Amino acid sequence: MNMTPNSPKDASKIEAIVEKWTVPIGNLFVSLFHRIALFGIGAATVWSAVVAFMGMVNKGSASIEDLLLLFIYLEIGAMVGIYFKTNHMPVRFLIYVAITAVTRLIIDLVNTKHEADMAILLMGLTILILALANAVVRYASHKFPSRSGDNE
Repeated sequence: MNMTPNSPKDASKIEAIVEKWTVPIGNLFVSLFHRIALFGIGAATVWSAVVAFMGMVNKGSASIEDLLLLFIYLEIGAMVGIYFKTNHMPVRFLIYVAITAVTRLIIDLVNTKHEADMAILLMGLTILILALANAVVRYASHKFPSRSGDNE
């Protein structure tokens, strides 16, 4: 079989044949990568949460920072689960993780410095901006919902 195209029509046929085989294989590899990455992220999250929990058990108590860290792991686990089921990244959960992380930083600063300063004010402002971003995302997803058949 001669694969050298003699005309544009022949080149189009060859391109269609190549596309017929490569697109499904490429889609399979992308899907496999997503699944493997999700399992890896999920396993790392569970592992980190167990290590943090065992540290709390060994310490004999759990501080508010420790509990907020467990909430961060819970939110990341929920994000992985939602992405696994729907193939959509829940941006709101990323915002919740960021708010929780900044809250942990504020508590840590207050516990170490025992005084209010500009850093705490800026972190509070950061939480306000993140909360407003969450409100915008919620409003936009309500006002402009994605259609279930669309590819992103």
